Amino acid sequence: MKDVAPQDRPREKLERLGAHGLGDNELVALVLGSGSREAGALALANRLIASAGGLHGLPRVGVDGLRHLEGVGPAKAAQIVAAVELGRRTLVRGVADRPRLSTPRQLATFLLPQYGTCAVEQFGIVMLDTKHRVIRVRILSVGSLDSTIVHPREVFREASAASAAAVVLFHNHPSGDPTPSPDDLALTARMVSAGDIMGIDVVDHVILADQRYFSLVESGRLPLPG
Repeated sequence: MKDVAPQDRPREKLERLGAHGLGDNELVALVLGSGSREAGALALANRLIASAGGLHGLPRVGVDGLRHLEGVGPAKAAQIVAAVELGRRTLVRGVADRPRLSTPRQLATFLLPQYGTCAVEQFGIVMLDTKHRVIRVRILSVGSLDSTIVHPREVFREASAASAAAVVLFHNHPSGDPTPSPDDLALTARMVSAGDIMGIDVVDHVILADQRYFSLVESGRLPLPG
């Protein structure tokens, strides 16, 4: 970073302004630590962010996707992946042991840090007690980039074993668009019907995509049982 004025270098700016005063590329440059023979740390950070489709795309890329970028290599790729994972864990582990999730926004805030940026589609359930406190979360199916398959018996076997009073269905859309598909709506209807038979309420189906979500309850599209 010899071509950057000393007071404008990321490390000096961090000391002067705090982390919030740095741009995305400057934070990534600090994680990288140094550039390559062909590019400085800031230029390399810009190239890395662009290759991921923006900062929000970094959790999806992984070590293999980053290490082949010119100037990055395995060591710097590992540093980036580790930094992203540390950030994710601060959000996930900052939540109370058994939070009470009574609104779609609370559910989304709880689920997005861990599942919103997955590169493949995952289907899971949040199991709740009678006061809508979290009992546990389970991923029940990992699908291809476009679809996942899950059967009601898997959902309610898990829920029954946990003595859950209610479940929230959730899955992610790797496309970045959380709008439900016809298959999503049909699956929800099947789950609601099965839950009615089992005596376990399906209280929502939340679709995650990067930092956005779609709640069937919020949209008024959750089917009624029976």
